Amino acid sequence: MTLLPPAKAVLKQKLWLWLLWLACFYGVWLFLVAGMGYWPTALAHWPMAVAMAVGSYAAGSTPMGGGTVGFPVLVLLFELPASLGRDFSFAIQSIGMTSAAIFILARRQPLAWATLKGAMLGALLGTPLGIFFIAPYIPELWIKLLFAIVWASFGLLHLFRLNEIAGHTGMTDFDERWDFKLGLWIGVLAGATVAAVTGVGIDMVLYTALVLLCRADLKIAIPTSVVIMAFTSVLGVLVKTVSGQGLAPGVFENWLAAAPVVAIGAPLGVFIVAKIGRKPTLLVVATLCVGQFIWTLYSEQQRLGMSGMLLALLAVTACLAGFELLRRWGAVLVGEKVARAEASMLAKNNTASAPKAG
Repeated sequence: MTLLPPAKAVLKQKLWLWLLWLACFYGVWLFLVAGMGYWPTALAHWPMAVAMAVGSYAAGSTPMGGGTVGFPVLVLLFELPASLGRDFSFAIQSIGMTSAAIFILARRQPLAWATLKGAMLGALLGTPLGIFFIAPYIPELWIKLLFAIVWASFGLLHLFRLNEIAGHTGMTDFDERWDFKLGLWIGVLAGATVAAVTGVGIDMVLYTALVLLCRADLKIAIPTSVVIMAFTSVLGVLVKTVSGQGLAPGVFENWLAAAPVVAIGAPLGVFIVAKIGRKPTLLVVATLCVGQFIWTLYSEQQRLGMSGMLLALLAVTACLAGFELLRRWGAVLVGEKVARAEASMLAKNNTASAPKAG
């Protein structure tokens, strides 16, 4: 069990660390656009900066990374390859989500540390495996469909269960080893599949486990999801760069335009949502998640055909069924923990009230 500080203890925030990060980032960005002559390139890709102003807010205030907006904008609106959308998601989140993560850590916000540590270790193993051995063999259309299906199911989950999810307080602490193993499996599986293929998603999977299995408060689950997505995004960029795969053509140009926006936008989402609450933002983003699924099916109807669209709908249904199973399993686990706690308390009371011998 992790010992928490007394309720009256106020942890000192260290926002200067976040400000230092911003100074370093903007120094590098200014060198690129002013010293290296990339200002015209950044200016030419201003639409992506506008789109990511919204995407970065969602990245900091919800369990969906900035690629949740960046991917469909590039792939559906601009009709660019899905592999570009994936690599751009990694690249832009390595700035936006990292900035939000540093802001969260500097503010000493509560996190599900045991699960997060396991997920980071799992992502460290699973993401490179997925980048090397899975993502290269996934067709462009399948990448688009995987993104659309996962995000649609996630959106529908929140449209139907948001009041219940937002009603959780604290977090059910089963056992640190159990929490670590849960995070480890999530990191390996989600890192090797949805994150490696689409550039996003591991944050949503971890968040879903926290709110459905562990009944975690959104104030714990969402910041934890932001940190794991930041870690996985930086890891994805490093793996692709060091391995020689490189990022898809066009990523750098769009990144150059959007990066200075998300460096502020994502932390701003963290700050604003603490003031206005998360439910309104989650409802809007959930609706957009469902909308991009409909958009994908409409734009790809000729390639998919009726059978392909029906299979996509069945896949969404399967994801929702999986969420419901997690929810019920979580209810059983919480019930068992409560029963054990009550039995333990009853045993202590009986022992204390029993007459002493002699």
